Amino acid sequence: MNTTNQLATDSWGAVTHEVLNQPDELVNYNMYLSDTVLQEAVVREGGAWAQAELTRFGAMTGSADYLELGHLANKHKPELETHDRFGHRTDLIRFHPAYHALMASATAAGIHSSPWTVPQSGAHVVRAAHFFLQSQVEAGHGCPITMTFAAVPCLQLQPDLAAQWLPKITAHHYDARNLPAEQKSALTIGMAMTEKQGGSDVRANTTRAIAIGADGPGEAYELVGHKYFVSAPMSDAFLVLAQAEAGLSCFLLPRWRPDGSKNPMQIQRLKNKMGNTSNASGETELRGALAWMVGTEGRGVATIIEMVAMTRFDCMIGSSAAMRMATAQALHHCSQRHAFGKQLTDQPLMQNVLADLVLESEAATTLTMRIARAMDTRHLAHEDHLVRLVTAIGKYWICKRAPNHAYEAMECIGGSGVMEDSPMPRLYREAPINAIWEGSGNVQCLDVLRALHKTPEVLDSYFAELALSKGMSPVLDQTIWLLKSDLKNTQHIEYRARDLVDRMALALQASLLWRHAPEYMANAFSLSRLQSSGHHNYGTLPHGIEVRDIIQRAMPI
Repeated sequence: MNTTNQLATDSWGAVTHEVLNQPDELVNYNMYLSDTVLQEAVVREGGAWAQAELTRFGAMTGSADYLELGHLANKHKPELETHDRFGHRTDLIRFHPAYHALMASATAAGIHSSPWTVPQSGAHVVRAAHFFLQSQVEAGHGCPITMTFAAVPCLQLQPDLAAQWLPKITAHHYDARNLPAEQKSALTIGMAMTEKQGGSDVRANTTRAIAIGADGPGEAYELVGHKYFVSAPMSDAFLVLAQAEAGLSCFLLPRWRPDGSKNPMQIQRLKNKMGNTSNASGETELRGALAWMVGTEGRGVATIIEMVAMTRFDCMIGSSAAMRMATAQALHHCSQRHAFGKQLTDQPLMQNVLADLVLESEAATTLTMRIARAMDTRHLAHEDHLVRLVTAIGKYWICKRAPNHAYEAMECIGGSGVMEDSPMPRLYREAPINAIWEGSGNVQCLDVLRALHKTPEVLDSYFAELALSKGMSPVLDQTIWLLKSDLKNTQHIEYRARDLVDRMALALQASLLWRHAPEYMANAFSLSRLQSSGHHNYGTLPHGIEVRDIIQRAMPI
């Protein structure tokens, strides 16, 4: 054997390079214990009793096998089968087993129902923390989880339907079979509100509801029309808006009729979305579909409003979670990658960018978890007002900030962050979704103005919340003073709505950080978001910010 030739082949022929200066994959870490901000928020807002459960859950969500489920659920899109091979209408949607595994673990953790089944102090906080962790693994399956969760307060307005449906809706397990509700052990709920001609303007809906016998709440109707965007069309029942004699009303529409026949809510196609690909969304026609009226006839929007509040809050959770995952990925990469003779986390300009991403993520998480506590304490007028007003503010602002945050984190990682076997492209495609769903940015801003006009005391509660940080920061105090002045001026207020809501969100985030975060975090946020005029790109923090401390606070391991 010629050892000289063998060495030459190994050195210069078959072996072309060594893999150097590449980080390892961010897996097999405890997603909860590595998130200082989330841990602090859970304890502060009333969920300390769930520390052990969240620690266990965080170990699962950070494991390599569990993170792989998120990848597989999106790689293999759901597929629609309208009929079986014998010609029977089934409207069956097939999912990859990874999707079902995620649904099963989410329901086992009670993310779809725990505040309703165990309504204790801090229940919404703990549920939000679970959802925050679960959403970092995969966002798409969160849609049916959210819809099922949010349907409960709506159905409770109709006690006869609630008694029949809620036990299986809130059950802590998952039954994916396409069968009548009577034959299943657990149920999920979807939503069918919007139509082609109206979109967010649901009062333009044309779907008709015709009473089968007696009319009114709890009675049976047949619905005729279409729904252009059905969220989670594989669900067991749907909350639907349709026009009854007295106007737009809310209905519960089952996937199957009680006699076991297929209810004619027929799926025409699944949406080919840019993101959220693991989750099915569809277009349907209602051809005399059986449904029961929920709540007062003609008061469909008022009936559905509590469901909408819950779904919008979950958009806040989802976007905050995406920011945390994007931040964690960027920090993990930069802590192991070297360029131009230094580790990336030691490069001054990269420190500026990373610290800025951390500030955005922490502010989003802190605001989200504060509203979770408000949901737990809505019996107090101040907290109820925060839910009514700040859910719209937070949904608008946090979801609006997510897309550019995802892009900037991807840029920190560089070329490997663009690869489809990285989580970053999925985070990037997912980022705009929450800003559009459950009411776009303009809708949220108009809802803020509507709340201020309809219930002026919500503004008093908002400023009372800000007053808790009075004197901690001259920059924040000045911001609040100017905001009060500008909100008193109602001239062209609809035209100015985005500017006002931007500032309301930033002021509240800054106030929360001054009260609850280290001073270096609150100071950096105030100087960069309040004192600096305009919205700059990430990485434009002023000189003197303690970037190393900010980065270290958020490091995932």
